[in-house]
Amino acid sequence: MKRNYYIVSLIMLTFFVISFLTNIIGPLMPDIIKGFHLSLTLVALLPFAFFIAYGVVSIPTGMLVEKYKEKKIMITGFIVAFFGALLLALVPNYLTAVISLFLIGSGMAMLQVVINPLLRTSGGEEHYSFNSVMAQLIFGIASFISPNVYSYFVLHLNNSENAQGSFLSIFSSFVPADLPWISLYWVFTVICLLMILIILFSKFPKVELNTDEKAGALQTHIMLFKKPVVILFFIGIFCYVGTEQGVANWISQFLYTYHGYNPQTTGANAVAYFWGLMTAGGVIGLLLLKIMDQRKVLISFTLLALVSLTLALYGSAKISLIAFPLVGFFASVMYPGIFSLALNSVKEHHGSFAGILVTGIIGGAVIPLIIGWLGDHFGLRAGMLFIYLTMGYILSIGFWARPLITNKTIDLFKREKNIS
Repeated sequence: MKRNYYIVSLIMLTFFVISFLTNIIGPLMPDIIKGFHLSLTLVALLPFAFFIAYGVVSIPTGMLVEKYKEKKIMITGFIVAFFGALLLALVPNYLTAVISLFLIGSGMAMLQVVINPLLRTSGGEEHYSFNSVMAQLIFGIASFISPNVYSYFVLHLNNSENAQGSFLSIFSSFVPADLPWISLYWVFTVICLLMILIILFSKFPKVELNTDEKAGALQTHIMLFKKPVVILFFIGIFCYVGTEQGVANWISQFLYTYHGYNPQTTGANAVAYFWGLMTAGGVIGLLLLKIMDQRKVLISFTLLALVSLTLALYGSAKISLIAFPLVGFFASVMYPGIFSLALNSVKEHHGSFAGILVTGIIGGAVIPLIIGWLGDHFGLRAGMLFIYLTMGYILSIGFWARPLITNKTIDLFKREKNIS
C-alpha cells in the first residue's frame, strides 16, 4: 500500500505509550521490595507476570486482527491495560500487582502484534529497518521520561509543602503514604484512557495488509514453527528482551546493593539514562544503517555492549554508574535489527511470523526471574552473569542471518546498493 503517514505517526505514539508503561518496572524494584517485603525471586515475578502475557496473547491476537481489524484491537489493548493499571492503583498489594502487570502486559502485547507488521506495510518495506530504529528512538525517549516522572512523584508526594496547593495534592489524598510509587499507576490509568479516546475518535483509514502481512490460521503458525529460521529468530527476540529487561530491571537494585546509591534518585536516574542512551544509540544506528549492512551493525554494537556490561558488574561505583547506561546505548539496534532481519528472511506470512516474534518477548519474563533466583542464592552480581549467554546468542545472529532483503545502503562512492 501507499505510505500512510497518519498510521506511522499513530504507531510511533503507541510505541511511546508502550514504553512509558513497560519500562518503569526497573526503577520501581527497590521500592516494591521494601514496600511489599519481597525477596529477589518474588519481586522478579512481577516482570515475569508482565512479559509472560506476551506468550499468552500474542499469537491469538495475530489471528484476531484479521477479523476485527487494527482499530478495534488497539482499543481493546488499551482497555485491558486501563483496567490493569486501575486495579493496582485502587488495591495496592503484591497479589494485585501480579494481576495488574499481567493485564497491562496483555494489553501491550496486543498493541505490539498490531503495530509491527503495520509499520512495515504503512511505512514501506524498503524503509522498515529505518522506521524500526525510529520507533526504538521513540521507545527510548519514553523510557527516559518515565523514571524521572517516578522520581518526581515519590520525592514530592512525601513532601507536604511541595504537594500542597499543586496537582500533587490530588494524588496525596488517595495514594498510601508508604507507597508513593502507586501514584504512577493512576497516571498510567489516565494515559490509557486518553489513548482509547484518541483512537476511538480519530479518523482511522482503512488499512489493507498484503496477503503475506496477514496473520494466518493455526496451521500457518505450525508450518512456520517447523522452519529452523523461525525458531532461531524467535530465540533471538527472547534473548534480546531478556537482556534488555535483565539489565534495566536490576540496575537500581544492583547500584543500591553493591554501591549504596539511593534507588529513588541515583538509581532511577541510571535507569533513565540507560533508556536515554538507548535513544542516542538509535540515532547512531539510523545513520549506520545507511552505510553499513545491518548484520555488521548488530555484531559491532553487541560486542561493545558486552564490554560495557563487564565494566558495570566489576567496575568501581563511578564506573558502574556510567557503564550500565552504556549497555543501553549499544543495545539500541538489537531489537529492530533482529526483528527486521527476521521478517526479511522469509518470503510470506509476515503477519503470523510477527506474532511468533512478539511472543518471544516472554524472554523479559524468564531472564529477570532467573537472575532474581540466582541473586537470592549466589548474589545479584553472579545472577546478572547470565546475561552473557543471551548477549552471546544475539552476537551470533549477525554471523548466521541470511536475509532475502537487505537494508538499503549508500556506499562512499555514491553507488546505491539495494538488493530489495
